[in-house]
Amino acid sequence: MAFATILIICAYLIGSVPVGLLLGKCFGVDVRKSGSANIGATNVSRVLGKKIGLLTLVGDAAKAILPMALAAGLLAGQPDKELVILGCGGGAFLGHLFPIYLRFRGGKGVATALGVFLYLQPLAVLAALLVFLIIMWRWGYVSAGSLATSALMPVVLFFLGAGQEQLLLATAIAILIWVKHRANISRLLRGEESKWGKAREAAHG
Repeated sequence: MAFATILIICAYLIGSVPVGLLLGKCFGVDVRKSGSANIGATNVSRVLGKKIGLLTLVGDAAKAILPMALAAGLLAGQPDKELVILGCGGGAFLGHLFPIYLRFRGGKGVATALGVFLYLQPLAVLAALLVFLIIMWRWGYVSAGSLATSALMPVVLFFLGAGQEQLLLATAIAILIWVKHRANISRLLRGEESKWGKAREAAHG
């Protein structure tokens, strides 16, 4: 049990690494002071371009995948392996939202949640990605796509036969993503949320 706790703490510390902020610093930009001031992939893309935004997305997703895979390898054959893997995924996600290195002021967690579910249920990610792309094509709001896919994930997992522990983790992640997007939700309701292309133009304008 002590070893499992160490693994989950390590996952949190890995999740706390601010990939977008570090990449921005490499280019002399503090993404917390540009665009939406968020350290996630969407704002990095708006400020530094799609390539760096994609690197941020991959890095933020990997922050969950790596500790989960490490736990799976180290705990092979152990009866509590699956729970610890879920704990590591949740720990990495919380690290991104509340990073100890940035005084607990982190991102919104979508990319790190993507990493969690890519490891657990890739098929569910494909279904959620389809919904995200449809919303982006029809309305152009990244935030709306993120909110919809996070809310959809527990439902998709349920129909795929996921266990109760995975459903609880997915539900908790969805709730936290919605909480972190509360400003976006307010702007969406007021019709003031920036669309993807326009937001990027404004960041560079």
